[in-house]
Amino acid sequence: MELNSVILTTGSSVGFFKLVNYGIGKLLIPESAQRNVWKWKNISTSFVHSLLTGVWSVLCFCMHPKMAEDLIETHSVFSHALVSVSIGYFIYDFFDMVINQKISHSWELLFHHVVVITCFGISVLTCRYVGFAVVALLVEINSIFLHLRQVLHMASLGKSTFYRVNSMINLGTYVVFRINTLAWMTRWLVLNRDLIPLVSYTIGSVGLAIMTAMNIVLFYRLMRSDFMKSSREKEVRKEKEKEM
Repeated sequence: MELNSVILTTGSSVGFFKLVNYGIGKLLIPESAQRNVWKWKNISTSFVHSLLTGVWSVLCFCMHPKMAEDLIETHSVFSHALVSVSIGYFIYDFFDMVINQKISHSWELLFHHVVVITCFGISVLTCRYVGFAVVALLVEINSIFLHLRQVLHMASLGKSTFYRVNSMINLGTYVVFRINTLAWMTRWLVLNRDLIPLVSYTIGSVGLAIMTAMNIVLFYRLMRSDFMKSSREKEVRKEKEKEM
């Protein structure tokens, strides 16, 4: 894709997710989410991005399997467009948070977005490492359930059966599509060190190190919130039953 096409695709993506956010605001919002309408709209928009790019990333490898053999040079227009669309989303979400939320409350995500935009930007502008970027977007398969978890929380459905089922799927996909993917990407980067320019290798390594650290912390928070907390609550209930 030429530079003009990249700019057009990325810009259209920014506009698309702005429209998605606006449309979500016109739908029925649960009463429990009325306290923070912006967060409800933001998470719901993120859910749409995850659903779109998660499925899209899988289709990229199904429709162009040779890309899996060469993550540096081989790619299709379909996969290049995916990375450009995702850049558009992260640009949109970055400014959405800057405008509507205190920096102190969102600096981790803002930093994450800067890293992703930088790495993906290098990929689409040089037309190299597009396959590697698509592998990174497989993480969005887990993000579908991660964002759905937040939506259910805001809708006061945190104690429902659907929430518990989603929590288990979220944990499973977190390990498979997030932790394993990041580990595989790190291994690939090390094994292909001689094929990658020093600047790109350094940016990729730093980016992966940051993503890995952030995801380990998030995994611990999920475990503590959805599983350790429920175990403690069961123990408390048992102790109360004994006292009675």
